[in-house]
Amino acid sequence: MAQVFAGFDLIGDIHGCGNALCYLLQRLGYQKRHGVWQHPERQAIFVGDIVDRGPRVREALYIVRNMVEAGAAQIVLGNHEFNLLCYLTRSRDGKSDSWLRQHTPRSTRQVQETLDQFEHHQQELQTYLRWMSTLPLFLEFEHFRVVHACWDDTMINRFRQQYGGNRMTESFLHASAQPGSFEWQLADRLLRGIDLPLPEGISITGHDGIERHSFRACFWKEQPASYRELVFQPDPLPEKLACETVPEKVLEKIPLYSHSEKPLFIGHYWRSGKPRLIRSNIACLDYSAVKYGKLVAYRMNHEAQLQPEHFLWVDVDPAEPMRPSIEKLPH
Repeated sequence: MAQVFAGFDLIGDIHGCGNALCYLLQRLGYQKRHGVWQHPERQAIFVGDIVDRGPRVREALYIVRNMVEAGAAQIVLGNHEFNLLCYLTRSRDGKSDSWLRQHTPRSTRQVQETLDQFEHHQQELQTYLRWMSTLPLFLEFEHFRVVHACWDDTMINRFRQQYGGNRMTESFLHASAQPGSFEWQLADRLLRGIDLPLPEGISITGHDGIERHSFRACFWKEQPASYRELVFQPDPLPEKLACETVPEKVLEKIPLYSHSEKPLFIGHYWRSGKPRLIRSNIACLDYSAVKYGKLVAYRMNHEAQLQPEHFLWVDVDPAEPMRPSIEKLPH
C-alpha cells in the first residue's frame, strides 16, 4: 500500500550545493535514517537541476537519488540533467565523434564542473546517467503539479498518449536531438521554458558575457501590455524594446497557465531576493543557490492557494567550497 504523506516539501535547483541541501533538509525536519534523509510524515520533491556549476555535485546526487529510491523523495528532470545525458550519449549515425549534444565550447563549459568531479569516478557517473534517463519529465498530483520550467497542457497530453506516462524512453531521448521534432519541442518547452526571438537586429549580452537573440518569457500573463511584462529572466531587455507592444503572433506561441489551474511548482529561472510567489497558484523555487543566493523549499500542505509564509530557505555560504563535505561518499 502506497504511503500517504501529510505534506510535501518542494525543493529548488541545487546545482551542486550539497552542504546547503543538508542544512535545508535539517531545517525541514528531515533526519538521516539508514543513510537516507527522511521525514516521518512528509515527502520531498526536487524540481531538477541537481548537477553542474556547484562544488558538490557528487554529494548532491548521492543524497537525492538515495532519497528517491527509498521513497523519501520524488524528482522531475531538469534541463541540466537532460543536457548531461545528451552530452554523454552517442548518436545513432555511426560516427565515433557524434553525440546527441555536440561537444561545442559552450556545451562543454555547461557540464565541465560535473565532468571534473566525476573524473575519477566514471563507473559511478554511468550509474547516475542510467538513473537520470528514468526520471519523470513532470509530476501531477491531485492538488498540484511540478515541472522544471514550463507546464504546457497540449504537449503534455500528447506525450502521455504517445509514451504512456511521464517518463522518457531511449527512443524519446534520441528523437529529442532532432530539431523540430515533437520530442525536441517538448523537452525544450518543459525543461527550458519559453524562449522568444528578439526582433531582427536586437540582441542581449547577459551577465555571463554570452550574446543572445532571444529571451525567456513567462507563461502566465493573460494580456501583457508590453515586452517588459513578458520577460522573465535576470537580464533586462533593451529599454526601447521593453516598452513596445507584444505582437499577437508572438503571444500565440505561449501556452497560458490560467488562475484556475492547480498550483504549479517550477525552478530554472534564477530569481533573487526574498522568496515570493509569482501568483497564488505558481511558485518558482530557483533562487540562485549556486551564486550564493538561497536554496529554497515550499512546504505544500494540499492548499488550493499557495501561501507566501510556506517558503523556507537557507542562505548559501560563499565559503561552502572550502568546507569539508557533510555527506560521506563511498569510495
